[in-house]
Amino acid sequence: MDLQLTDKRALVTGSTSGLGEAIARMLAAEGAAVVIHGRDPGRAKAVAEAVRAEGGRADIAIGDLATDEGADAVADAALADGPVDILVNNAGAYDHLSWPQSTPAEWARSYDVNVIAGVRMIHRLVPAMRERRWGRVIQIGGGLAIQPLPMQPHYNATLAARHNLAVSLARELKDTGVTSNVVAPGAILVDSVRKLLTDIAPDHGWGETWEEIERAAARELVPNDIGRLGRPEEIAGAVAYLTGPLADYISGATIRVDGGTIRSVH
Repeated sequence: MDLQLTDKRALVTGSTSGLGEAIARMLAAEGAAVVIHGRDPGRAKAVAEAVRAEGGRADIAIGDLATDEGADAVADAALADGPVDILVNNAGAYDHLSWPQSTPAEWARSYDVNVIAGVRMIHRLVPAMRERRWGRVIQIGGGLAIQPLPMQPHYNATLAARHNLAVSLARELKDTGVTSNVVAPGAILVDSVRKLLTDIAPDHGWGETWEEIERAAARELVPNDIGRLGRPEEIAGAVAYLTGPLADYISGATIRVDGGTIRSVH
């Protein structure tokens, strides 16, 4: 299927590894010019070079989106070679703090990194989309926004804020040709998740091979209908669909890619 992205330019925040990298590489494979963003120039360069080696177009934007100065630098770099048509707010951070450990300072830091950073990029890039009367804004959310766990309360809350702001933005962008939506991953097999599960597997008796560990983790930690963790490419596929003209009629929506972890009829 041709997603009609050959004349589009996309900034994917936090795209030097994991989900962001998978999203950027898929958008590039579909013909979009992508801007690889991160805080480490070496990692950003490596991803950009990989995209180019696969025949794609890629530029680099370096900056810390938790600061106004960093967001300015990223926006300037992203716009240097043309307007940005697609903004994927993927960058963020999480930890495994409990309620007693998640101090007010941790809540504030998490909100700045996971929510306000995305708002900074919306303010810098969406007005021009509105003027051109076409654009896409996609927040990477998550099931914990809807069904939070007792752990990571500050992180759960930032995901809920991402979902909420995406719908509010969709209402604000009514009749402009710019849409705002959410892709909500479940537990996805990125390097950090695989390491975490492998490290805790002995304490849970999940077996020794990765196949055994993944099946057990999917059964006990993130029960779903598929019986495994998701893959970054599966999230990238949902994002890629939302970025193209074929998704013109989707507004303020949440696409869950979680194997059925979230039990909801909505």
